[in-house]
Amino acid sequence: MYKSGYATIIGRPNVGKSTLMNHMIGQKIAITSKRPQTTRNRIETVLTTKEGQIVFLDTPGMIRRTENKLGDYLMDVSTSTIADADVILWLIDPSTYIGEGDKQIAELLKKSGKPVILVINKTDTIDKAHIRTVILAWEKVLSFADVVAVSALRNTNVDAVVESILRLLPEGPQYYDEETVTDQNMRQIASEIIREKALRALNEEVPHGIAVVIDTYKEEPGLTRIEATIITEKDSHKGIIIGKGGSMLKRIGTAARIDLEEMTDTKVFLKLFVKVRKNWRDNEGDLRDFGYERKKEGGKRR
Repeated sequence: MYKSGYATIIGRPNVGKSTLMNHMIGQKIAITSKRPQTTRNRIETVLTTKEGQIVFLDTPGMIRRTENKLGDYLMDVSTSTIADADVILWLIDPSTYIGEGDKQIAELLKKSGKPVILVINKTDTIDKAHIRTVILAWEKVLSFADVVAVSALRNTNVDAVVESILRLLPEGPQYYDEETVTDQNMRQIASEIIREKALRALNEEVPHGIAVVIDTYKEEPGLTRIEATIITEKDSHKGIIIGKGGSMLKRIGTAARIDLEEMTDTKVFLKLFVKVRKNWRDNEGDLRDFGYERKKEGGKRR
């Protein structure tokens, strides 16, 4: 019996959703960092096995309050993917603390009627005996179809999550060919890789206010030419992103080029620019221009 369907990954910001998804599919697609709002778009990735096909939906961290239209977009993306899911992965830190935001998520999941797998992440940071205490605490807020303890960072017990998803998915067809691993094209992936390197290199104040736009993406034999613009909201941030003598921009570009060369299997010529677009996170036109626009739900099966 061949299983297929959609698995949505939800949880607080920075709980490790993108890291877990990257390990489940066996390669890096979603960017990772310790900054909130690292993942901004709904990203579909595909895992095809002999037993079935899982289409993973990685979403922004579920936030309770939004400060601008970008925040509204992020919350909308997170909540809307629940309706598309056959199975939901609720990823949590190994803590017994359950806040009001967690309780709201639990209510949302109860109303959905979808099977939920509780995935306890970062188990490498706690004593194994504590895991049972964490499970008992979280089972008070929601009934789970399964519970799996993992360390996404160390790729520990990630296969058990895949096995659990396949058990819960319905019987169905293969929606994507075996070679497909993501719905993201190379321009989108390049944009996200550059933003990831900026998130990691810049200070706490700047990252929330940046976006990356790919101006040109040209493929030649053995060479990929990319020109991209880092968008920021403040003139003062532009100077920080560029750095003294262009040092910060060079650091971001060098780190991004290494990943891009590995991904494209070519030499990469990467040229970065920095522009200021004041208050772009509250401008609907800018949000559309920078790729933050709701996709039509449903993937191939709807």
